[in-house]
Amino acid sequence: MNERDWLTDRFEEQRPRLRAVAYRMLGSLTEADDAVQEAWLRLSRTDASSVDNLGAWLTTVVGRVSLNMLRSRRTRAEEPLGERLPEPIIDRADGTDPEHEALLADSVGLALLVVLEELTPAERLAFVLHDMFAVPFDEIAGIVDRSPEATRQLASRARRRVRAEDRMPDPDPDTQREVVDAFLAAAREGDFERLLAILDPDVVLRADVGAPTGLREIRGAETVMRQAQTFGRLGLRMQRALVNGVPGAVSTREGRPFSVAAFTVRGGRIVEIDIQADPERLAQLDLTVLDA
Repeated sequence: MNERDWLTDRFEEQRPRLRAVAYRMLGSLTEADDAVQEAWLRLSRTDASSVDNLGAWLTTVVGRVSLNMLRSRRTRAEEPLGERLPEPIIDRADGTDPEHEALLADSVGLALLVVLEELTPAERLAFVLHDMFAVPFDEIAGIVDRSPEATRQLASRARRRVRAEDRMPDPDPDTQREVVDAFLAAAREGDFERLLAILDPDVVLRADVGAPTGLREIRGAETVMRQAQTFGRLGLRMQRALVNGVPGAVSTREGRPFSVAAFTVRGGRIVEIDIQADPERLAQLDLTVLDA
């Protein structure tokens, strides 16, 4: 095996971890793959014999590239902070694709990614690299150009925000699935009382409908119930799916993707619904996994 082949093999061993880092940073599989590809290009131009720990080196590079991409978004005002839903990862209802397992470790559901979208780029980097991938603050400090102590404070602020939101679902997937199935059936049948019984009184529904409206958010069981009834009258074909590892549904209308919904169930009730309905973003999703 020549040096190039050896380096390629070592990089491929690291790819699942690198994609996981980039996805948590960017909330987009497409951009995550771009960041990983950039890491490969930089590695191919580097004397690998001078790299003591290839995995740590690549993680740092992907972190730096992802940080620059986030900052570029903000600079161009391409997507204001908190004004989009992250790109969902979709699997069949009966199990997760092995390629998605690393991406979804640590319960990286859409609800958590929404919180990460609301952090500053530096806070997000510090939290993701340290809390999710155990990268020391000394190494992260060099990426954000701050002292280790200041970097520790970035992660601490992000951690407080994540904990305050408390977006972890019930641990039992069967319970989650039963609640979501009951919600979809009640919405389809227009059963007001069942819908209210399934929804937490403080439920939050977020829907990314694309330009020019962007991300819409509504709160409260009665308001969300009325929205669910509206969807129920559209004649959608709904297919159960896992969306970022939790029960969800992919809806089509006249054979075309209409929306992807993820549900967060806690205490036997739905506390959050995240709906991706932006036609441009839906067109970029790979839904063929549902046909397997």
